[in-house]
Amino acid sequence: MAVFTEVSDKEAHELLRRLQLGQLIALRGIEGGIENTNYFLTSDQGEYVLTLFERLTAEQLPFYLHLMHHLAHAGIPVPDPQADAHGEILHQVAGKPAALATKLRGKSQLAPQAAHCTAVGAMLARMHLAGRDYERQQPNLRGLPWWNETVPVVLPHVGAEQAALLTSELAYQNHVAAGSAYAALPRGPIHADLFRDNVMFEGDELTGCFDFYFAGVDTFLFDLAVCLNDWCIDLPTGRHDAARAAALLAAYQAVRPLTGAERELLPAMLRAGALRFWISRLWDFYLPREASMLKAHDPTHFERVLRERVQHPVHP
Repeated sequence: MAVFTEVSDKEAHELLRRLQLGQLIALRGIEGGIENTNYFLTSDQGEYVLTLFERLTAEQLPFYLHLMHHLAHAGIPVPDPQADAHGEILHQVAGKPAALATKLRGKSQLAPQAAHCTAVGAMLARMHLAGRDYERQQPNLRGLPWWNETVPVVLPHVGAEQAALLTSELAYQNHVAAGSAYAALPRGPIHADLFRDNVMFEGDELTGCFDFYFAGVDTFLFDLAVCLNDWCIDLPTGRHDAARAAALLAAYQAVRPLTGAERELLPAMLRAGALRFWISRLWDFYLPREASMLKAHDPTHFERVLRERVQHPVHP
């Protein structure tokens, strides 16, 4: 979402010509985020989001783009990547792999109430069910193997207490992942990054979710835990908000009830979700890349969330 790669009007015009989507009216870089370059692109035929991929490769990208296309055509409100005359939805702009997807209406709800959490829970469950017949396979690239690789890289940058928590929690998550209950968890394509700023609302109506570029095949429970860790906490303290969590979980289970293994491991997956984003924020904070509008997220936020999840386990 930060602008790592500048796109000229001429390059945007050429993309629209290839996709037969009319004439360029406006092109504006989107601030925030740390993974890709994003622009709002307006043509005389509609509004779109242009994404240039800075880390993901052309070999990895079809999984994400075709997943979005699959979900959009299953009735899930997600951006739909636009194809050229040959049916290709992965393009090249400014020398980078790129996609142009439909722009969602609405705006992010950064102070969610129970009604918003209800809508998110129901939509997430519908998304999980809709993805079960998606045939492409790709692991969650920010899953446990990445944690094991990245923790040693960030440890030299943190204090003794943080290092102790990182190493002990990583050991715990490796232990959980080796167990039979974890092996029994239902799996499929997950969003893996469904934060408040990746969901759009008009009032209490959920109008869509976006930013699927951390998606991968993993446990549905991990996806649910990531949501609960953002939608159902007090942001300044990281503390659990029981009312919002109950609303999100009830709505999710009304569509896809949790299994026994999922109920057993929800506290562990809440810890896993906090650890994953603490590690990635430490990595981005201490080992940043250059970008013209880059704003690194505060890594201490998910340290607080993890400590809360360890000290006060949440059971469904």
